[in-house]
Amino acid sequence: MDKAKIGLHLIETVEAVSLEEKAAISQVTQTFPNDSIQENGKQVKQTRLINKLNYLNFQDRDILIVFKHLKYDHTLPLEAKPQPCQNEFLECYWSDAKDFEEVAQAYGFESLLVPDGQKLLEVRPEIIHINEEHACFKLPEICYEVCARKVSRHSCKNIHAHLIQNGTVFKGRLLDFNAVSFRVQVTATPPQSFQWLNPESAVTAIFADDNETFYTGDCKILNQNCGQKTRQYILEPRRSEIQRFKHKEFRSARQKVTPSPNIVFKHPFTRKLVSLKAIDLSGSGFAVEEDAHSSVLLPGLMISELELNFANSLRYKCKAQVVYRQPFEPNKDDTRIKCGLALLDMDIEKHVQLVALLQQAENENSYICNKVDLDELWDFFFETGFIYPDKYEFIQKNKNKIKETYEKLYTRNPNIARHFIYQEKGHILGHMAMVRFYENTWLIHHHAARRSDYNRAGLIVLNQIGRFGNDSHRLYSIHMDFLLCYYRPQNKFPSRVFGGAVRNIRNPKGCSEDLFAFLHFQRGQHDQIDCSAGWELSRAQGRDLRELEKFYEHASGGLMLNALNLDPEMGEGGEIELEFEKLGFKRSRSIYALRKKDILKAIFMVDLTDIGLNLSDLTNCIRAIVLDSEDVTKDLLNSVISEILKKVELEEMPVLIYPASFVEDIALPFEKHYNLWVINLQHTDDYFRYLNRLLQFFKQ
Repeated sequence: MDKAKIGLHLIETVEAVSLEEKAAISQVTQTFPNDSIQENGKQVKQTRLINKLNYLNFQDRDILIVFKHLKYDHTLPLEAKPQPCQNEFLECYWSDAKDFEEVAQAYGFESLLVPDGQKLLEVRPEIIHINEEHACFKLPEICYEVCARKVSRHSCKNIHAHLIQNGTVFKGRLLDFNAVSFRVQVTATPPQSFQWLNPESAVTAIFADDNETFYTGDCKILNQNCGQKTRQYILEPRRSEIQRFKHKEFRSARQKVTPSPNIVFKHPFTRKLVSLKAIDLSGSGFAVEEDAHSSVLLPGLMISELELNFANSLRYKCKAQVVYRQPFEPNKDDTRIKCGLALLDMDIEKHVQLVALLQQAENENSYICNKVDLDELWDFFFETGFIYPDKYEFIQKNKNKIKETYEKLYTRNPNIARHFIYQEKGHILGHMAMVRFYENTWLIHHHAARRSDYNRAGLIVLNQIGRFGNDSHRLYSIHMDFLLCYYRPQNKFPSRVFGGAVRNIRNPKGCSEDLFAFLHFQRGQHDQIDCSAGWELSRAQGRDLRELEKFYEHASGGLMLNALNLDPEMGEGGEIELEFEKLGFKRSRSIYALRKKDILKAIFMVDLTDIGLNLSDLTNCIRAIVLDSEDVTKDLLNSVISEILKKVELEEMPVLIYPASFVEDIALPFEKHYNLWVINLQHTDDYFRYLNRLLQFFKQ
């Protein structure tokens, strides 16, 4: 039978054949005219071709039947559905019979193109017949494998595109992409004109679906067609790397673990499953390797649901963003691409498991939130002197409640608490813990090490907790903007580490400390507040906290108010109290203002929680900040604290008073001083720079 002479209309969007495959087909038919495709391709036997056709039938996918204009050098493909094929005869039905309403006499049959992964099978069969319903062919013994592009293009599903330039927004859709370019189609809505898009200037491209944005970036216009109402643009991202977060000198340590996890996700643009091997991993991100030909990751791409899969047994879901794309070995191998991704969020229980795995891969004796023999832990606290006689007096009175609290903290691993242990052969040498006690602040406490190993084990767990903060603080779910701790100035080790950090960093907005006086207060018999003299104690208002902010900025300029959630916008409650309650712990906060004739004199913050959450009971405490000491006497302060204890229905409670000099001025007896140390985790480079010098000193 002679070549059929029919015309056809090319439909742009048919679900059965992807835009990626169409783009590849178009490239093949234009790049390899006539018989040059077969001359360049790899031979494929009829058996494999039949198996591929049956696979496409099983998946309800199409092949393309290519027709060539009889007069002009122009080809057009028409989608067709292959039927089950048992021998050399193939029958296909047109995917859309309406195409034949525009049949003309200008085209003749050229070839079949069968999608085969990233390649195509080009087939020159014998025509049995072609009509308006279907086509039938006799397959040859040999066909040929061809590849249209150096870098494959991937079709996109329902991705909106916005192109922004000089205040004008053009809307359309993302048609297809690869890792180095996009093809978008946009519409000019009057009075818009495509003349408003200057091809010599960059455009900002935004790609999103109906729910979220997946990509935003500046692009260069490489090419465009001449459409009047709609126009297609080829765009090239201007950067191969983005700076998602502030640059850090001390980055999270990258580990190569065995087995290396697979990174599994549905691509936001194509909705197809992607699985790549991680080549290194940290608590804040990871890198993967891609084949340059089929690369699908580009800097700036947001992936809302990604899974780290370790041998199909450990799975960690997270949200991530691609931050760089570069040749794996520049100047050596351009077929392998290395892409880096930053973790944006992860369930905090899963994240602590991941960080624990990575830290132990580096040091087998370092543990995070491992199961602990509580008898061994209590023995460690007593033997190291962490629980000294004066502290034990408090513990002894409440030991049953404290044991219950620690059972929950160390065996249930609640997401408000972390513990870090350095141990050898099951013997605890160093320990440190922290608890999320304010909205975005974690309290470091319980730092202890055995005497013979104090410098080494003490610094190792200190380094563990610092690295954990460095890995974790960017994740929203962990709520870790600040770390704080209390230490006594006369204790040499914390004074050298924490106090030394403040002295070396020399930036109170990066790392600060404030001195408090500490005492235990019992209600006893104290006069009531003399209201007739104009004194008033009531719940603090926003104006009181704004006044406190001004006072503290003048007196210190540090981070205390931020860390303690005494910002005017924070208020008394918050999500943290609900989190404690959900986990079976108590947590409440009340803030009181002391005024005289409407002049703010002091702020009192009352934190109430489980006995022994902190063994110095600094989580169950009144914090008093005196702004204006005029007329504030020892007797008045006793009356105010007694009134507060009455409100919270307690007989006694620890009290921390700031500034410490005020306590001395009014001759109020106190027991000791505590420094409140705070670090802003945006400034960890300064801290680690100092800590590294300290570690080197102790190694000498």
